[in-house]
Order: sequence, then structure tokens, then C-alpha cells
Amino acid sequence: MKKCLLLLVLLVTFSFTYAQDSTKKKLVFNPKNPTYEVEATCGTCMYKMEGMGCHLAIKLNGKNYFVDGTNIDDHGDAHDAEGFCNAIKKAKVQGAIVKDRFEVTYFELIKK
Repeated sequence: MKKCLLLLVLLVTFSFTYAQDSTKKKLVFNPKNPTYEVEATCGTCMYKMEGMGCHLAIKLNGKNYFVDGTNIDDHGDAHDAEGFCNAIKKAKVQGAIVKDRFEVTYFELIKK
């Protein structure tokens, strides 16, 4: 009975370990791709874009785009006094507009 219980505990532990999403794509600067200096912030809080919850957005060439490829909380607490939900920041990005969203391949905040 103890062996069965131990086996069950190990199986559950391994299933939780392998259930985690570890396929997060790393954002890497590519000198061959164009780099854009943009405004970055929470699209729903600061740009009043349609959506549920807080999502990272950029302003590129005067138009707002939600960002895919990085998350709003990957760059600090979005709800902090200087977070994306309360401030508009400058960033350097690389990527492309796909279906009215910006698919980012590189994202770096510009220090003040």
C-alpha cells in the first residue's frame, strides 16, 4: 500500500512539473531587422482600447496595437505607480504587424 501511495504522489508531482509552459520564446535583438522607438503602455487603461483586462500595447506611426510575444507583467508590476497601467513609457521594439496586432520579436524599455 505504501508503494502505491508513493507511486501516486510521484506521478502527480511529475504531471504538475511537466504541465508548466516552458516554451516561452526569448526576445532577441536582430541587427538585420528594423528597430522602432515606440510608446508602450496598457492598451485598455491608458489608450482606452477595447478589451478585457490589462494588455500591453504600443503606439506605432500614430496607431495603437496590442502586443503579442511579451506580456504586460514581464516588464514589472503593471499596477505600480510607474507601471504600464499608470504610465506611458518609451521602448525599442522589433517585429511586425499581423492581423492588426504587433508580433514582437524584441522589446526593451528605454531608461529615462
